[in-house]
Amino acid sequence: MTRCRIPATRPTMPKIPADDRQSTPWHSFTLEQVFEQLDSSETGLDEKTASDRLEEHGPNTLSAEGGVSIAGLVIKQLSSPLIYLLIAAALISVWADHLIDAAVITAVIVLNTLIGVSQEWRAEKTLDALRKMAAPRARVIRAGEVEVVNAEDIVVGDILLLEAGDRVAADVRFTDINELRIDESALTGESDTVGKFAERVDENIALADRRNMAWSSTSVTDGRGKGIVVATGMNTVIGEIAGEVQSTDRMETPLQRRLASLGLYVGIAAVLMATIVFTIGFGRGEDLYEMLLFSVAAAVSAIPEGLPAVISVVLALGVQRMAERGAIVRRLPAVETLGSTTVICSDKTGTITRNEMTATRAWAGGENFAISGEGYDPKGEVMASDGSTVGEDTRGLEELDTLLRVGAIATNATLEHEKGRWYIEGSPTEGALLAAAHKRGILREELETELKRVDEIPFASKFKFMATLDRGGNTVTYHVKGAAERILDFSDRILVDGEERPLDDDMRAEILGAAEGFANDALRVVAGAYKHAGDVEEANRSDVEKGLVFVGLWGLLDPPRAEAIEAIRVAHGAGMDVKMITGDHSATAAAIGRSVGIIEEHGYIVTGVDLDNMDDEELELRVRDIAVFARVTPAHKLRIVRALKAHDEVVAMTGDGVNDAPALKQADIGIAMGIAGTEVAKEASDMVLTDDNFATIVAAVEHGRVIFGNLRRVVMFLITTNLGEILAILAALILNFPLPFTAIMILWVNLVTDGVSVLPLGLEPKHGDVLSQPPRPPREGILNRVMILRVLTLAPVIAIGTLLVFHTYLGGAESGTEQHVMAQTMAFMTLVAYEWWRAVSTRSMTVSIFRMNPFGNKLLVAGISLAAVLQVIVLYWAPAQAVFGTTSIGAAEWGIALAVGSSVMFVDELFKMAMRRREAAGRSVQLT
Repeated sequence: MTRCRIPATRPTMPKIPADDRQSTPWHSFTLEQVFEQLDSSETGLDEKTASDRLEEHGPNTLSAEGGVSIAGLVIKQLSSPLIYLLIAAALISVWADHLIDAAVITAVIVLNTLIGVSQEWRAEKTLDALRKMAAPRARVIRAGEVEVVNAEDIVVGDILLLEAGDRVAADVRFTDINELRIDESALTGESDTVGKFAERVDENIALADRRNMAWSSTSVTDGRGKGIVVATGMNTVIGEIAGEVQSTDRMETPLQRRLASLGLYVGIAAVLMATIVFTIGFGRGEDLYEMLLFSVAAAVSAIPEGLPAVISVVLALGVQRMAERGAIVRRLPAVETLGSTTVICSDKTGTITRNEMTATRAWAGGENFAISGEGYDPKGEVMASDGSTVGEDTRGLEELDTLLRVGAIATNATLEHEKGRWYIEGSPTEGALLAAAHKRGILREELETELKRVDEIPFASKFKFMATLDRGGNTVTYHVKGAAERILDFSDRILVDGEERPLDDDMRAEILGAAEGFANDALRVVAGAYKHAGDVEEANRSDVEKGLVFVGLWGLLDPPRAEAIEAIRVAHGAGMDVKMITGDHSATAAAIGRSVGIIEEHGYIVTGVDLDNMDDEELELRVRDIAVFARVTPAHKLRIVRALKAHDEVVAMTGDGVNDAPALKQADIGIAMGIAGTEVAKEASDMVLTDDNFATIVAAVEHGRVIFGNLRRVVMFLITTNLGEILAILAALILNFPLPFTAIMILWVNLVTDGVSVLPLGLEPKHGDVLSQPPRPPREGILNRVMILRVLTLAPVIAIGTLLVFHTYLGGAESGTEQHVMAQTMAFMTLVAYEWWRAVSTRSMTVSIFRMNPFGNKLLVAGISLAAVLQVIVLYWAPAQAVFGTTSIGAAEWGIALAVGSSVMFVDELFKMAMRRREAAGRSVQLT
């Protein structure tokens, strides 16, 4: 351990201007000079100074180029193929001196742009809010008190506290470190972690060798440290690099990329189709202007232009709903992947269990003890294993008190009491040990007056223990706690009957048996020991790993979450396998696994040692049958993920530690814990759980399936109706019918009638139990074969019905006659009715519309109602009639249009019936 103390006297030096601090060699300054230059101290800044500096110098963030703005979104909307076509149509109208048409088309351009901008702006604001929810946090000392603040609020002169798992939030000059190691690969490219110290170094030393500094965006892998912030934001070393290569990472999902590619192909096809329409129409003698405008309108009808904006909004609002349920999506592609998840690999503590530790059992001096009480409330008592009250002459009681003292000394947690409730600041495990000691009258506060902590070896997952070095009078002692087998391996003596005796094989077997008994009762097992260290001032790991005096065991109860048990059952019903991965004893893991339903008839349990004895090929063969992995390390997690993915499983993996980051990145969905998780784990994840609850994972999978199902609804609706329009237009030309629509009618249907339906369909509430369905195959497209068949069936229904109505009302009349106008009006009205009925029918792919609540999607009801009002205006208002080429129709005509339009719904009902029968027959059907 290294500590540097500030001298009592302070040699003065000229103040460095704020603008020059970026290049200041802080590594070569003494700590006193650093504090003097930055007007700070070991107790940190006061709140007013910190606030003033934040206002003066701005937030601790890296500037990014190309932030989203209203102007940028307007330009984006105006840069789309649809707008190009509409502009072409407007210019054609002006050229032909049809100024009213030009004005209408211009209004359509403005309306479409406003709708698109508002939707994308809403999506961006939603995603910005989610990004802020997932923003990194940091611990600082201000006015002598430890505070947790947003990393962006850190200022120069703050005292930053770092521990394993933290992301370094700013450039820091160390003042105090404890076995601190930092991963600087993001900055230097070197994979090995770097040990740090606090002493000054030479001014001309290379950046990678400035080991008394920590750099923003690097991560702490081991130990603890404290330092003064010397640079923030763009003035950090990483900020200089960002300034040279500024970019903004705009998240775009694979679905969005596929749809963008689809839009390109559809756009090309639309232009070719428009050319064909123009050629046929003009070739048979139609008016040049009419055919130019009609061809452009036909091309517009073929392009599902509103799709990208709607997809963005649906995804954004979907992840907002997920965040409200406790799952913050950090990367949008995770929403798509969630619906395909086949395996969930979950931690035990805090995720499947409540992470509310209570010490209920203990073993010391060869005797078992029971401890009453619940949670962190120190009310309770220690009893003999048979429930009788212990007395001062009870065998093992002296050793038990020594064990409880070890737990109260080797800790960084504190018990707090507020508003009648006891809670823990720090590790839940350490909190349980403090509460247990309190029940015997052993208080940490009193022990701290007897003992002074000299040094500490922080807990690390690969070593599975922590130790403190404490001085009491002239005696220096290590107090150690950790995994039972590790502490037992380090011990050569045991405290029994007040004496330190050699730890023989029989006693080792008794200790292991006691630990196994605790674990079989689903208790987490922690062991305690001590060692007299002589006159030393610095803790040494190798000293702790030998010659310990074993004191005893605690058995900690961490009950399963009731909701996790139900969620695991639901996950199994949804076709997902659940595997528990824990660092706990295998017997503890097995007991919890059975109680929550993870270990079933054919489930196996393996330990980290077993995994070490398997090569990758053997692990791949067995991994699907293993239900619980116990005593594993983060490196084992990575192997488990790779083995599962070798079987094409879609894997969701949870993690909270810094060393979990590789496994989280390797998994298809990395899930970090929002409460217990480190900043490094959160940054590596795709999703963060704000409540660390397994049930939230399953709820997120459900939301992911609902969102993807809604995206399918939107695509199905648009492609079906657009294809129906195109087929109607082409068939009319091929059959030598007069034009069934005017160009303005086509634009109206595509931009208004479609527009009021797509967003509500994207926000359709779930139907039935989406988790009763199997996971969606990950390589399956937005439309599967059944859906494509459905589109190819329903689109012709729309085209045929529209043309039949048109032909019936045309009655052989010539183009341009009143009869032709009536026929066009009825074809227009029928096509609009088809869109309305198709929107209603698309609400579910399998559930009959007659079994659904007609007002279940209030947005859709409002959208269709608005479209109906607008349609009435178009049909009956004289100025609109002049623009659209419509005429008034009676109630009978409304009935015919609505009746014919409903045919698409009844044909779709036949599809739904067939799909329900397939499902009942046991064949896999993707229901949404």
